[in-house]
This record gives sequence, C-alpha cells and structure tokens, in this order.
Amino acid sequence: MSAAVRNVPSVHLETTGVAGSFPTGLGSTPPYPVPLGFVFRSRAKDEKAAAADKAPPTDSKQPRDPQAPKGRPTPKRSEAQSQRRSVANTPMTRKEAARRQREERRTALERQRQALASGDERYLPARDKGPVRRFARDFIDSRFNIAEYFLPMAVVILVLSMIRVASLQNVALLLWLVVIVLIVLDSIVTGFRLKKRLAERFPDDNKRGAVAYALMRSLQMRRLRLPKPQVKRGERP
Repeated sequence: MSAAVRNVPSVHLETTGVAGSFPTGLGSTPPYPVPLGFVFRSRAKDEKAAAADKAPPTDSKQPRDPQAPKGRPTPKRSEAQSQRRSVANTPMTRKEAARRQREERRTALERQRQALASGDERYLPARDKGPVRRFARDFIDSRFNIAEYFLPMAVVILVLSMIRVASLQNVALLLWLVVIVLIVLDSIVTGFRLKKRLAERFPDDNKRGAVAYALMRSLQMRRLRLPKPQVKRGERP
C-alpha cells in the first residue's frame, strides 16, 4: 500500500500569481486566466472613465463669458457684508489712518456747511437738530427783533462817543441805555411768546434750551444767521 502511494506521480499546480485566478494545471483552465475583479467590474464606472478620457482639456486661464454661469454659489448678503467689514478693518499705518480721518472730517464739515445753507436736517449740528429747534428758528426769523440791529447801532454809538464834544458824548451814553433797555424788554416778550407757542405745539417734546437758543439767534443779523432763514418776515411759522 505504501509502495503504491509512493509510485503515484505528483502533479505540480502552477498559478499566475494573480489573486482570484485558477491554477494552470486544472482541467479546462485557460492558459491566460482572467482576474475575478475584472469579471465583476461595474460597466458604469468604465463608461464614466471613457467619457473623462475623451473630454477635451480646458484652459483655466481662458476668460469666462459674462453670460456663462459662475460655477460657484452667490454669497449671502451677511457674508458679503462681513467681507466688506474685514476689508475696512484691515490694519493701516498711522499715516494712512490720519489721512483717512482728515478726509472724513473734511467731508463731514462740507456736509454741515451745505446743510446750514439749505436747512437739511440730516447733516445739521446737534444743537440745531429737531423740530423744536426748527420752530424756534422760524419763530425768530418771522418777526422783527430789536436785538438784530444791535451791531450797527453799537457802531454808531461808538463813533459818537469818540467825538470830543460833550453833548454828543451824552447822547451816545443815553443811546447805550435806551438800546440795552429795548433789547432786554424785546427779549423778555419774545421769550414769553415763544415759550407759550412751544408748549402748544410740542407738549410732549423736550424743550429745554430752546428759548435761549432762539434769543441768541435774535442777536444776529438776519443775513448772517446759520442755518439760513427758511421763512419770510411776517410769515407765521
């Protein structure tokens, strides 16, 4: 029995060394075995690979047609605003920061100057803003005020007082007293009327300082007032 086993010739099985292939010494195995991975490969992947190989190469440096799609989503408004803020907050040198501040200050002053000439409420100084202050200005500009003639009368009185004539100097002194008394009386009457009109027109608004603001305006000549008068004399505000 053992001798018969020893006399049986041994069969040497060779493989191709590829995983999933069949040995070359078995029955009807083909001389060139096909890997199992190729048998079960997806046809969809093969078609996609072939299409990608046939696609012509594109040049990234070629300019994009303005009518063509961007190829990326449009950023949201919040993202665009954050990007603008990041650009605005980029660090600057001290010289650039000072130059920007000067430009902003010059622009703000120019807007204020135009607003004082046109009466635009948006760019007026803080002391001139608000409906209460606007009404106070219109109230003063719509009437004659003795205080607005103080400057020309002061020049006349000063000239008379410089003349070395006793009678003219006495007249100049008397004029000083008369002018001062008239201005005080006119200011008291104006302030009382304005306060009453403000209480009727703006019962719930803050009216602090409005009367003093109006009286200071009455001391200026009409053509020199800022903001410029928006009503005519005699016109009811």
